[in-house]
Amino acid sequence: MAVNLVNVEAVSKVYGTRALLDGVSLGVSEGDRIGVVGRNGDGKTTLIRMLAKLEDADGGRITHNGGLRLGVLTQHDSLDPAATVRQEIIGDLADHEWAGTAKIRDVLNGLFGGLSLPGFEHGLETVIGPLSGGERRRIALAKLLIEEQDLLVLDEPTNHLDVEGIAWLAQHLQDRRSALVCVTHDRWFLDQVCTRMWDVQRGAVHEYEGGYSDYVFARAERERIAATEETKRQNLVRKELAWLRRGAPARTSKPRFRVEAANELIADVPPPRDTSELMKFANSRLGKTVFDLEDVTVQAGPKVLLQHLTWQLGPGDRVGLVGVNGAGKTSLLRALADAARTQGDAQPVAGKVVVGRTVKLAYLSQEVGELDPKLRVLEAVQRVRDRVDLGKGREMTAGQLCEQFGFTKEKQWTPVGDLSGGERRRLQILRLLMDEPNVLFLDEPTNDLDIETLTQLEDLLDGWPGSMIVISHDRFFIERTTDKVYALLGDRTLRNLPRGIDEYLERRQQMIEAATPAPAAAAPVKKKASGDARAAQKEMQKIERQLGKLSDKETKLHAQIAENATDFEKVALLDAELRELVAGRDELEMRWMELAEDA
Repeated sequence: MAVNLVNVEAVSKVYGTRALLDGVSLGVSEGDRIGVVGRNGDGKTTLIRMLAKLEDADGGRITHNGGLRLGVLTQHDSLDPAATVRQEIIGDLADHEWAGTAKIRDVLNGLFGGLSLPGFEHGLETVIGPLSGGERRRIALAKLLIEEQDLLVLDEPTNHLDVEGIAWLAQHLQDRRSALVCVTHDRWFLDQVCTRMWDVQRGAVHEYEGGYSDYVFARAERERIAATEETKRQNLVRKELAWLRRGAPARTSKPRFRVEAANELIADVPPPRDTSELMKFANSRLGKTVFDLEDVTVQAGPKVLLQHLTWQLGPGDRVGLVGVNGAGKTSLLRALADAARTQGDAQPVAGKVVVGRTVKLAYLSQEVGELDPKLRVLEAVQRVRDRVDLGKGREMTAGQLCEQFGFTKEKQWTPVGDLSGGERRRLQILRLLMDEPNVLFLDEPTNDLDIETLTQLEDLLDGWPGSMIVISHDRFFIERTTDKVYALLGDRTLRNLPRGIDEYLERRQQMIEAATPAPAAAAPVKKKASGDARAAQKEMQKIERQLGKLSDKETKLHAQIAENATDFEKVALLDAELRELVAGRDELEMRWMELAEDA
């Protein structure tokens, strides 16, 4: 039986007049991999800080198992600014000691791209004080990961990591034996790493089994059974579930019967985008030319980033742009934006950028532009315009669009100066869309946005007719909002990747392997005998029949719980029966998955 590491009993936390957490009881055991999600400001960070005993609860009790080895990554590091990177990460270990340790080599390669820390001017001897927040954060994460812990508590560990770094971190955490509690808005990362989810909402924490895909399915099913009045929110959840099942490679860890249940739930949900209709509308808004690049060279100061680039962004093209840091993603957008702003007068150092006459560009940069802090949220949006045409006969007022972006009627009267970083980011995106552009450049649009806001933005972009380039380390957002992926691999070229980010990671791995000696060939793996495979398939079919019966029973129990919602004693009995059923189902599912590997 798994050892309990942390117990949270009836914990409450109040800020001002607001109960952030109200009577929450949870537990973390050995082997748990828990993802924490919820709206910004609902208490995710507060919950894990109390879990790690970095912050006191107002009520209730938090207990740690005796001798618990706890590692915590907070949003603000405690690194010594006078120390070097070597002193903080490696300490007093001699070069032959740390370089001979596989874990340290893996962490340095994964987070910094090499043992010499190629992104730092003086490598391991770089002094920490002058470094950026992102660089300091990677150092704090590296320091944490080379140690051994029973429990890791991570607050936004993927911030400031590129696609490659995030993929490495996901694999590293999968391979570790320590339990994990992780707050992140990166949905792909949650799916790769987590086996349970905590959803923090309105003072309560709802628990779900499985990764992010399974959580979306369970939440959609729960809301359907509860028949809530939040129709819009339900539809958003079901639309995201439809994307997970149809639009992207299936990420759910559950076997076929669970997939069939999800498909039934989304049977009436249309595809995320009507691509042909949007392309037709984009052509009418943009004409034939958007951006045509002929033999273009892009530089940042004296450094040549792209050379002899001939490329076209056409009407209705939705492009995701990925690449190694410093390869020129943002510089390429700036070169195109300069050409659009000057109607073609500002040109790169070599080559030519042709800009369509009807192009109306909106450019979301990584820096949040300053607004008058005394302006109210609604006033800041209305300064752009009062109503916006979203295409296909859809029109929204400034107030309605504010609500879609999570600014309630009350919040719309908040001064801009009182908004958080994430809220200002949301407001910036909102103002850009309010200006009715027909070309969008989005440079890291997901920074500081919670998952609910991300799904709202994705929903809005689904019906947006125009051309778009997105730079993001959030691969879920890229896959969800774009139709093509291009990569800058650091070799001064722009490459089309038909298989998207998976192909990008494969190409990067090939580049790394080409620069290192090939390892010795592994011994071939013997295949299972055909008789074993047939026996496995037979048992799988038997389990599928059992699971089908359990699924019917589970549906009935949910219906009974809904019918007897006011009878707490009856609900408690039904809930106990449901928990027992779910535990049995999970055992069968695990066995099914083991057999699937054999078969």
